[in-house]
Amino acid sequence: MKNKIVYLLLFGLLFGCAEQQETPYIKSIKEYHAKRIERLKQPDSWLTLVGLFWLKEGENTFGTDKSNDIVFPEGTAPKFIGVFTRNDSIVNVKINNDVKVFHNDSLVTSLILQNDMSRNPTILKHGSLTWYVIKRADKLGIRLKNSESKLLKEFSDIEMFPIDPKWRVEAEFLEYDKPKIVEIPTAIGTVEKGTAFGKLKFKIDGKDFTLEPLGEKNELFLVFADLTNGEETYGAGRFLAVDKPDSTGKIFIDFNKAYNPPCVFTKYATCPLPTKENMLKIKVTAGEKNFHSAYH
Repeated sequence: MKNKIVYLLLFGLLFGCAEQQETPYIKSIKEYHAKRIERLKQPDSWLTLVGLFWLKEGENTFGTDKSNDIVFPEGTAPKFIGVFTRNDSIVNVKINNDVKVFHNDSLVTSLILQNDMSRNPTILKHGSLTWYVIKRADKLGIRLKNSESKLLKEFSDIEMFPIDPKWRVEAEFLEYDKPKIVEIPTAIGTVEKGTAFGKLKFKIDGKDFTLEPLGEKNELFLVFADLTNGEETYGAGRFLAVDKPDSTGKIFIDFNKAYNPPCVFTKYATCPLPTKENMLKIKVTAGEKNFHSAYH
């Protein structure tokens, strides 16, 4: 009897160790997460976002003095840097004579600024600060980043759910007869438009679900919600890039790669929110958990 108990204990230990072995799949998810964390530690990541200022028509003075229309964080720049002038969709900046602001290593005095929708925004720099114009619907604003932000300095990692292969699910892409224009709500109250070419149908625990990604079959992107939101995960949902079809043409949704939108880090982001088509009535206990910081 004693030998039998010892055998069972040894079997349990060996079986437990086998369960904990790092499979190639688990290793790939850990590497995926490590690269994500490394990107967030870069000096221009979302963790450096320290301001978002919507421009009014006409002149908008800016600097760290509180009398400016746009007030940069105290101690990061001169009190009076210059003025942004908005004329409909055109934004011009004029820098005061005694202030050094650079664009591509060239000193700026006056310049028309390209916004982020041009895919080549004009980025201005002073010290540890960088800023550029963003366009959201009919709104134009100044996005400000600080490579010396407290959040970036303090950041180390984002907690994840245990990696479980169950959450890598095979999906069928059901293509629409014609592309669908999707209205996407955002965290700042605007509505953006995207294009959906079909929906993904899949099973979790034997139940059927669908999600409507943006993009074509080889480049699908999801903003989705589930029943963990507001508790284990961020209240406004998570993002997920769907891998391209594999060599056999199969599509897999890997929820272990689900990640937080920028709005989890800062109130100055303008994140898209899940549409009603992308609200899953199930707890997706995979991917990144919520992120909490004293700095946002």
